[in-house]
Amino acid sequence: MEERIKIIQESVDSFSVTTKDELENFRLKFLSKKGEIPALFDELKNAAPEEKKKLGKVLNDLKQLAENKFKSLQESIDSVSSISTNQIDLSLPVIPNKTGNLHPLNLTRYRIIEIFERLGFNVSDGPEVEDDWHNFTALNFAENHPAREMQDTFFVEKNPDVLLRTHTSNVQVRLMKNKKPPIRSIMPGRVYRNEAISARAHCFFHQVEGLYVDKNVGFSDLKQTLYHFAKEMFGNETKIRLRPSFFPFTEPSAEIDISCLICHGKGCNVCKYSGWVEIAGSGMVHPHVLKNGGIDPEEYTGFAFGMGIERITMLRYSINDLRLFSENDLRFLKQFKSVV
Repeated sequence: MEERIKIIQESVDSFSVTTKDELENFRLKFLSKKGEIPALFDELKNAAPEEKKKLGKVLNDLKQLAENKFKSLQESIDSVSSISTNQIDLSLPVIPNKTGNLHPLNLTRYRIIEIFERLGFNVSDGPEVEDDWHNFTALNFAENHPAREMQDTFFVEKNPDVLLRTHTSNVQVRLMKNKKPPIRSIMPGRVYRNEAISARAHCFFHQVEGLYVDKNVGFSDLKQTLYHFAKEMFGNETKIRLRPSFFPFTEPSAEIDISCLICHGKGCNVCKYSGWVEIAGSGMVHPHVLKNGGIDPEEYTGFAFGMGIERITMLRYSINDLRLFSENDLRFLKQFKSVV
């Protein structure tokens, strides 16, 4: 009987199957009620008592071997059958892997950095969770200034001295305290304000602050710097205007407008139907701010400006709703190529 078991085991090992009919023949030959393995179990009843234990173990191993091979062959044939059913054309070219691309805000940010780096500006960074001194007081904000009120600022745990920065000007103060003039730097980053979300505003957005401090820096330097930036970013046909304004940390101050690139002056919801879009606030650094930064305003002057990256991006790509930048809609995001 041991010899017969060995012969059947070799037969199981060598049995090849490529079709369902051949698989069924395998089952009938070895595993069906009338198959060779069940027949050996029937003969085991007649074996001597001292041999039953030894032969029973060998027979169980043989049965397990045959069942495992049947299962393996069945899975293989089902897999091939599934491919045939789906009618996959193996001669077709493979589907190319889809690559991701940069967010439009990052594309614009990198472009802004590139333009100002050519003018000699470096890039600085600072904390988003800030204290009152660096975000307001050092920038010449009076204690009763509206920007300090709760409807504009997110305070941390109701602590009036700890807040989410409302502008990247906080980096300007830290930069002046830690570095001697000449200073020429831009400071891109995320800022937070407690505003109603709309097509033109959000509770968080991105800014680029610029600072230039040196001897004999004048308003004409500020004007030419922003004029050059606008032409580089939006094209030589872009019209630019400066409007007098007020900011606590600059004096004199001006807002910079460019002709709306979305409606080309005809009027739309982005330019409030005026044909002009504000892109930056700017001015000469206030003497009090220079003093708070440890710089002598009698010896040095400087200019500063701040612009919203979302606003620049909307104009650059003719986007009329700021909310699209934070909704993570891949249909929107995949339209932008990863080039600056």
